[in-house]
Amino acid sequence: MSSWWRSHGILLRTLYVLFLGQVVSFVLAVASFSSSFIADLGVDAPLTQSFFTYLSLALVYGSILLYRRQKLRISWYWYLFLGFVDVQGNYLVNKAYQYSSITSVTLLDCWTIPWVIILTWIFLGTRYSLWQFFGAALCIVGLGLVLLSDAGVGGGDGSRPLLGDILVIAGTLFFALSNVGEEFCVKKKDRVEVVTMIGIFGLLVSVCEISIMELKSLESVEWSTDIILGFVGYAVSTFLFYTIVPFLLQISGATWFNLSLLTSDMWAVVIRIFFYHQKKHLHLKIVLLTVFCGSEKDPIPLPTLGDGNHNAEYQVLDEENTESRNETPAS
Repeated sequence: MSSWWRSHGILLRTLYVLFLGQVVSFVLAVASFSSSFIADLGVDAPLTQSFFTYLSLALVYGSILLYRRQKLRISWYWYLFLGFVDVQGNYLVNKAYQYSSITSVTLLDCWTIPWVIILTWIFLGTRYSLWQFFGAALCIVGLGLVLLSDAGVGGGDGSRPLLGDILVIAGTLFFALSNVGEEFCVKKKDRVEVVTMIGIFGLLVSVCEISIMELKSLESVEWSTDIILGFVGYAVSTFLFYTIVPFLLQISGATWFNLSLLTSDMWAVVIRIFFYHQKKHLHLKIVLLTVFCGSEKDPIPLPTLGDGNHNAEYQVLDEENTESRNETPAS
């Protein structure tokens, strides 16, 4: 009987992870459409789009953190790093919509998966089977075909599709760094603190970069209802994205999280059918997801939120926090 309850418990938790993954996938598709919509309206302000996201995160979750009156559990420079790489990822991908289509951007964003596999394998000690590496290699080959298509072999969409593709690939590297770093922080620490600090440091980095790169672009914008709705849609969807992602990373991990995002292309299919009349490349992500998930030997690790056992890969961070507390003089 105990084995029956255990197996059904694993199934239910797996279904729960899948459900959360699809919620995140949906809000990501909405964010992608909003960003593409803003670009189609002639607005070139990718940093400003993210500014409102980080502002909302800092205000909402910062208020919760202040109410708790707790000290930071992780050194501030970890969060500065996370905020910086996250801003760069958002900037590069949002900028790509100025040159490429929503189809190519949503396809090429799965370059994040090979990056995450490499980073988690090196830094977090995660191990993958040969079939999973084969799935990642298949992803790279398929995306290479997308690059060839946008380079002119098959005719890409957008004003400069190849440049847009390069921006997306560069952005996925920053997203992978952000995902793995965020997983490293939330596994044994406070999710509210992590989201708050990403919001605060992301906001500071965004303000600095906007003052350098986007002031002239913002001055030339002729604001309209459609543009404002596009910014609101992007801010709301990305706020929900950042709210759910730390929880999903904590109970599943960065690799499974990014695999869940593969289905965002199905939502992009609906968008491009009704708005852009585009139909192509969907099979690529389905094949990758099938190969990767079909090669899983063990169930998805789903630690409970109250689990007090520290994994070895996170011990470095715990030791750093212990040393910092010992060095802090008594008030």
